[in-house]
Amino acid sequence: MQDFSFYNPTRIEFGAGKIASLNQLVPADARVLVLFGGESARRTGTLDEVTAALGEREVQLFGGIEPNPSFETLMEAVALVRNNDIDFLLAVGGGSVIDGTKFVAAAALFEGDAWEILQQGGQNIERALPFGSVLTLPATGSEMNKGGVITRKALQAKLPFMSELVFPRFSVLDPVKTYTLPTRQVANGVVDAFIHVMEQYLTYPAQAPVQDRFAEGLLQTLIEIGPQTLAEPEDYQTRASLMWTATLALNGLIGAGVPQDWATHMLGHELTALHGLDHAQTLAIILPEMLRQRKATKLGKLVQYAERVWDIREGSDHEKAEAAIEKTRAFFESVGVKTRLGDYGLGADHIDPIIDSLQSHGMVALGEHGDITPEHCRQILLASL
Repeated sequence: MQDFSFYNPTRIEFGAGKIASLNQLVPADARVLVLFGGESARRTGTLDEVTAALGEREVQLFGGIEPNPSFETLMEAVALVRNNDIDFLLAVGGGSVIDGTKFVAAAALFEGDAWEILQQGGQNIERALPFGSVLTLPATGSEMNKGGVITRKALQAKLPFMSELVFPRFSVLDPVKTYTLPTRQVANGVVDAFIHVMEQYLTYPAQAPVQDRFAEGLLQTLIEIGPQTLAEPEDYQTRASLMWTATLALNGLIGAGVPQDWATHMLGHELTALHGLDHAQTLAIILPEMLRQRKATKLGKLVQYAERVWDIREGSDHEKAEAAIEKTRAFFESVGVKTRLGDYGLGADHIDPIIDSLQSHGMVALGEHGDITPEHCRQILLASL
């Protein structure tokens, strides 16, 4: 196991009706900006529930944060914060809204061009407004971590940032709020959480049995409950398990002390920025071929994954690895997330611009060994057609 420092200050309030706890969680004298996405928060009554729980506090609303939150939209929120002396932010939505709120929290107090926050990956964040979240879409784990990803539409760039200053102070997780989600969003959440675990788990053996077993348990849970969450949308226990699994997939715990990959995510970001695919769709396209193309360097962990997660015991190591990769692809397909570029109308002629964009963003040495080049990425995309 590698040395590590683990820090996570986010308070979790989990369960039905927990939105009422906002009255105790948000400072009584706070001037609050509630940030949300589309009209679903209003239509389902969640926004009314949130504002009621905030009571007599001064509250303003900012909606319209996109599924891939844009720098342009978020800077409108930053202007609203500055012009109205807002001192507390509350995200109501999924990972995109929470990611966007993290950026607004930092950018509102940033001196200079806020784009520099993303250009430097958040390393230049010195202050941030306090904020909390009310999670309505389990997927990204943003409700309990220090990172986010923002798209600048004008540049077709999608960049990540991280800072310990943008951990949510608290997050409210009510599984009931997932009942009305569209099937596509729930399926995306299952795949997103699964691949978050894989990025931290499927690298090379690092003598970290605690992290490995924890990660394998999360993967097995998603395999078990994934189809159930779609078939029985109002089964509380299944939705609760999905919500908590997605949070644990990326709250820093299973990644502490182990090598991490994230090449699938970096390449996936380019697909989203250029072609508007859902984040989970891009990951489902790339991961199977990423594993296949990197089989030699990942073989030890692929065999472990095959045996422990999929109970594949027969055959050579290479056969076990191949079978596990195909079971992974089949799992994504089973919850309705397609795994080929062609499924989304993309062909070989789209690959060069994706690689050019990857290079322009400096993503030229990816993976746990830093040895995945743009040419490797090209081969992965070609194999994903």
